[in-house]
Amino acid sequence: MIRTIPLLATLLITPLGTPRGTPRAMVAPEAWADQDPGDSLYRAARQSLNRNDYLRSVEMFQALRSRYPRSAYVADSYYWEAYGLMRRGSTEGLRVASRALQEQADRYPSAPTRVSGDARALETRIRGELARQGDAAAAEGLATTAAMAGVAPTPPTPPSPPSPLSPVSPRAPMAPSPALASTGRLRASSCGDDDDVQVAALNALMQMDDTRALPILKKVLARRDEGSTCLRRKAVFIISQIEGPETEDILLAAARTDPDLEVREQAVFWLSQVDSDRAVAALDSILISSTEPSLQEKALFAISQHESPTARRALRRYAERTDLTPELQNKAIFWLGQSDDPADQAYLIGRYPKVTDAAAKERILFSVGQSDAPGAAKFLGDIARDTREPMELRKKALFWMGQRDEATGAEIGALYGTFADREIKEQLIFVLSQMDDKAAIDKLVDIARREPDKELRKKAIFWLGQTDDPRVVDILTELLEKP
Repeated sequence: MIRTIPLLATLLITPLGTPRGTPRAMVAPEAWADQDPGDSLYRAARQSLNRNDYLRSVEMFQALRSRYPRSAYVADSYYWEAYGLMRRGSTEGLRVASRALQEQADRYPSAPTRVSGDARALETRIRGELARQGDAAAAEGLATTAAMAGVAPTPPTPPSPPSPLSPVSPRAPMAPSPALASTGRLRASSCGDDDDVQVAALNALMQMDDTRALPILKKVLARRDEGSTCLRRKAVFIISQIEGPETEDILLAAARTDPDLEVREQAVFWLSQVDSDRAVAALDSILISSTEPSLQEKALFAISQHESPTARRALRRYAERTDLTPELQNKAIFWLGQSDDPADQAYLIGRYPKVTDAAAKERILFSVGQSDAPGAAKFLGDIARDTREPMELRKKALFWMGQRDEATGAEIGALYGTFADREIKEQLIFVLSQMDDKAAIDKLVDIARREPDKELRKKAIFWLGQTDDPRVVDILTELLEKP
């Protein structure tokens, strides 16, 4: 069964493709020609596009070409006009978009969005949308393009040896344009224009007919020729979006056997959506046996998304390893801390004394501070009072204690008299100032009135002045009038 991963997880995803049925919004590059006569119009068009006001952006990109035909922004305006029209989705708009891209190809073949292959990929996506709306010619062309992805290219015939003349220097690769970098597209060194077009065709074909696309995708992942790396990387993402019995088998095979590390990483990552014992066992095996930190990181995330007791035990087992880098140890603690399982929170509390890395300890304090685990408040309070702990960790424990939903001003204020160090007392005063609690204000007033240390009294008075409690004016007036 395929599960939807949480929003937090989506922030960690490498953008390998477009989720099924939801075209990924792209961002036009920032303006780069301040002195260009069309600069302000381009900025306005870009702003409308990024606000998803596609009709307005299309009108502005068209106006840009009409008013400033020699502007540096004209060449790519066709692309962004077509993109806006595609996002609007009407049949006529799609046809206009197709014509705009053809005009760009005829007039500006060296436009950055054409050199990058983005324009051809967009043409294929538009063809896919037209096909879904019943355009038979578009559908046929789409299927033909997609089918090419599963076929390894025929190696060229070796040329005859040249005469023994001076060697020719290889042509230097073209440096990427800043404008291309702004489109947010992932580009591997082995990706070519044909790859982008074939992937776009596969995406569009899959939206119309899973059963027709799946065999092609399997052929793509079975390829081992050098030029198929980019296609396999993107195919694994497309496979992950298919809800079907074969998805798990295909992802497991890619995670175990693909020669490319990135393909294996992405297959492992997407196993986070496969809710089965087989997937958990495979991920646990990767955590145990893999020597690639990046692959372990993906497996760590994927297994953290499974809620089975087996998955939780595997995650805790991994966190206990002594051979982990600090980065991996911190990530294991982080994902344990995201769990609602009381056993995971109890594990972290028990793990704290055994951890030596300060960053890992800080991560545990954060995780426990965000949890509802029994004993969380006592644990944080004990750390804050423990003079054997580094001061920064004591202060962090106190801060996260104050951030807990169940924390009260009375609970935090009661700790004040247990501290001897000025620095930790200053932290407690700050924590009280961040709490929307009458008892917290009462404790600040008490400190401002009675604390022997003048500097601490001044801190309390300062933070009282930052609150909007109606009693504060009278309290501050009283302090000012005090002889």
